[in-house]
Amino acid sequence: MSRAKRKMDHIQHALSTGQLRQTGFDDVKFVHQSLPDSSVAAIQLNTKVGELSMSSPIFINAMTGGGGQKTYEINKGLAEVAKICDVGLAVGSQMSAIKDESEASTYKVVRKVNPNGIIFANLGSEATVEQAMRAVDMIEANALQIHLNVIQELVMPEGDRDFSGALRRIEAITTALPVPVIVKETGFGISKEAAEKLKNAGVQVIDVSGFGGTNFSKIENERRFEKLQFFDEWGISTAASIAEVKNSVENISIIGSGGIQSSMDIAKSIALGSSAVGMAGYFLKCYMEDGPNALVELMKKTHDELTVIMTAVGALTIKELQNAPLVVFGETYHWLTQRGIDCKAYGNRKI
Repeated sequence: MSRAKRKMDHIQHALSTGQLRQTGFDDVKFVHQSLPDSSVAAIQLNTKVGELSMSSPIFINAMTGGGGQKTYEINKGLAEVAKICDVGLAVGSQMSAIKDESEASTYKVVRKVNPNGIIFANLGSEATVEQAMRAVDMIEANALQIHLNVIQELVMPEGDRDFSGALRRIEAITTALPVPVIVKETGFGISKEAAEKLKNAGVQVIDVSGFGGTNFSKIENERRFEKLQFFDEWGISTAASIAEVKNSVENISIIGSGGIQSSMDIAKSIALGSSAVGMAGYFLKCYMEDGPNALVELMKKTHDELTVIMTAVGALTIKELQNAPLVVFGETYHWLTQRGIDCKAYGNRKI
């Protein structure tokens, strides 16, 4: 099967498998503030991710490219939405364009449409320094995402089977590139052990991409004759993964992603420790079913709702929202407690 055909298969299966409510955010609640000393007009949504300043904590996370005309149109439309809403945008893996120059236009279109926007390039951990530089140059990227997708590759019929040397390659890319490197999972979460290794390798931004969103095990199992269904429930929930990374490494920016579907999910992600939030499947579904104008309206609505939530908890800035008191319970509480993370600290802090 061609790489382009596989790209379109991923999109169709992502839409058909959907997203289950298993992110862990239902186990997190804000502590109500009767005297928040805030106003809607005073809320500021700008944030900083590593060295990057962003006008919004929300961005359109990596989805596609390299699948011919159809993915060209999707990326073009998403770039138009990102420009109108002034949010960041990440493209899908660019390895297809590095191996086949004819696919480069499906990625280059995002910079053509949005010349001044924040755009992330994307490659897998198998990439070399030279390939990373080509990916960044291809779309004049502001940062490079390196995605980790061990489970997806193992379930993928034609996937990789050797993952040795990934950390060494990431360190080499981080050292060589003139733009920040973001290491992200693909739906199975980043553990505290992995976060510590990445920090020691020089990585400054981690996108947890936790369990509960687009499930690439289920997607790849749709393409298998003999299914590996034991991986369908594998991973660390998005809420738990954010907390693991936040409480295990210092001076690192966290991007929360993986099944985030609402303004409340976004607010909880930030309160757990994220500086920004990436949304992919939720936005893709809206775009594919209702079109770009509907996605623009959804983005505006989400920003408005996030502003209202921040007003309610008394957080005027994203940095203050990161200190809002919240209570963790249920499965997420048990997971974090067994992993040595003190959940009481979240409930007893102050803005």
